[in-house]
Amino acid sequence: MGLTGKRLFQYAMLYKKPIIGALVLLLLAVTAELAGPFIAKRMIDQNILGIEKTWYETAKQDSFAVEHNGKWYKREDRLSAGEPKGDSVRVLQSGRTFYWLEGQLPFEDGKRTVDGEQMTLTSKATGEVVTIPVTALSAKELFAFYKPETPELIKLAALYCVLLLIGGFLTYGQRLLLQTSANSIVRRMRNDVFEHTQRLPVNYYDTLAAGQVVSRITNDTEAVRELYVSVLANFFSAIIYMSAIYVALFLLDWRLALFALPLVPLLLVWIKVYRRFAAHYNKVIRAKLSEINGMINEAIQGMPIIQAFRRQKETMEEFDELNDHYFKYQNKLLHLNSITSHNMVQVIRNIIFLIVIWMFWGNWFGTVLLVGTLYAFIDLMNRMFQPIVGVVNQLSNLETARVSAERVFKLMDEEGIDVDTGKIERYKGEVQFKDVTFAYKKEDYVLKKISFVARQGETVALVGHTGSGKSSILNLLFRFYDLKQGSILIDGRDVRDIPKQQLRQHMGIVLQDPFLFTGTIASNVSLGNPEISRERVEQALRDVGAYDMFMQFPGGIDAPVIEKGSTLSAGQRQLISFARALAYDPAILILDEATASIDTETEAIIQEALDVLKKGRTTFVIAHRLSTIRQADQILVLDHGEIVERGNHDQLMEHSGKYFAMYQLQLGVPVTA
Repeated sequence: MGLTGKRLFQYAMLYKKPIIGALVLLLLAVTAELAGPFIAKRMIDQNILGIEKTWYETAKQDSFAVEHNGKWYKREDRLSAGEPKGDSVRVLQSGRTFYWLEGQLPFEDGKRTVDGEQMTLTSKATGEVVTIPVTALSAKELFAFYKPETPELIKLAALYCVLLLIGGFLTYGQRLLLQTSANSIVRRMRNDVFEHTQRLPVNYYDTLAAGQVVSRITNDTEAVRELYVSVLANFFSAIIYMSAIYVALFLLDWRLALFALPLVPLLLVWIKVYRRFAAHYNKVIRAKLSEINGMINEAIQGMPIIQAFRRQKETMEEFDELNDHYFKYQNKLLHLNSITSHNMVQVIRNIIFLIVIWMFWGNWFGTVLLVGTLYAFIDLMNRMFQPIVGVVNQLSNLETARVSAERVFKLMDEEGIDVDTGKIERYKGEVQFKDVTFAYKKEDYVLKKISFVARQGETVALVGHTGSGKSSILNLLFRFYDLKQGSILIDGRDVRDIPKQQLRQHMGIVLQDPFLFTGTIASNVSLGNPEISRERVEQALRDVGAYDMFMQFPGGIDAPVIEKGSTLSAGQRQLISFARALAYDPAILILDEATASIDTETEAIIQEALDVLKKGRTTFVIAHRLSTIRQADQILVLDHGEIVERGNHDQLMEHSGKYFAMYQLQLGVPVTA
């Protein structure tokens, strides 16, 4: 069964009542359906072919008595207990004509041929030949012998139709319950996967494209749904059907049942061989589908860049390569499915039928095996091969679902952070880095022996070239990554001793390219937090100087914001981000290039709001525009992961070091060595 199978079973057990109910209905539907061949057997052997049984002359004229040539006759099995019986007669068929025989046959297994009023019997067992006188029956005379069986034939036919209707309703109920359960299971699984994505650390998404995660949450869980809807139904149906049919076959004739016994091991071998090849193909197919989704997602987000730099052709070629690889393995799986399709099942079935009919024709079973029994066997075998065909046709879906489930569970097995709903008292915000050394990859250090103290209410600016370690310092402070060397203290307490959610509860961040969610301006400020009132949202927007601007929009601050705020300007998005940070009233505020993409006029508005925003909080600023950090209490100049200079603006300018050179360069003043 494997670990994946066990976990899928555990999900199914969450909805075991409707699933068990569906299986009970399925069992009842199978019982109703399998009663059909036995009814048909009785109609053929008892009511139709029973005419060839021995008839006796009788004086009792009831509904089972038939008049012929002025005398009354009753079939041997219709005589009541103790009823006197006279001379015996037979009604025999040869070709398409029925004949009247006075007396008994010398043997039952003879081959019949008729010439005039003489019937020649040839024994299949001994080869003995006997000629007996017979008289042909007219259609009217023949129908008289069938007439007593007509009421029972009608009753049995009606019972057969009723059972078909009952089986249809039971099957409908079974499928409805099973599919409803499957939808519920996958809804629960999809919720669990998405919930787990919220718990995964930020560094997990550094190496996995967003489209690949989306593919696991949508495409892969949808493939798992097919497992519960189609595969589970077909496999359970097959088990119940085949078990019931085997019982029915042994009740019918144990010799015929032996022909069906090899089908189960043959089916198991078939499944094993198929899965051996299909597993590899499906893994490649699902992986490539994720890559395709990832690339589509990336291409859509980067479409302005693709078109601006005329990269449409190269992007299309890259997509074609992925698509061709996907197509190649889809075709491999298609060929495998064609080889092991239901056509092979039909071939096996027809071979079994030919063998049984040949043996029946050669009288291998003796006279005990009647035509009705043979019909019932063929009917039951046809019914048995239906679930086998269903299983074979679902093998592809089974493997696709299994591989998809593995991918989903692999994502869910990634170590996450348990959501901590507890709260921590708002800390003052004094931050201390003590000998912090950090590497994203082994031995490739991006920070080396970083030590500094940011006191409550201070503004600390981090400057330096790209890759100098500025963002890494803030990533560690937020615990997006955990350090292994050195320590980071907030109010004297190691951040590793504080649950991540509680630590971030009193932190705010404003990015260079702020992320806005689909909703409204107001909902993007509060992020749906019930603790942030409408009044608080409005006040935050006023404090950053944006309230009057947004109130001019149709709908005011309830104006809709579409994905990522693409209909708003960069400055407007940044103002919403500032208001968001202010509304959450953080003790520690991070401004990561927050004014880099702002126009001069909007920057002036934001700079006025910054004084309000920074008041009473420890603020970390990453800035390339050195003019925006002149008022910082402390400026840390980083170079290749090390602090090479520290001090305020005036001190660093007097030092005439790296900061001085950078500042002069931004002012356009030539720097002399």
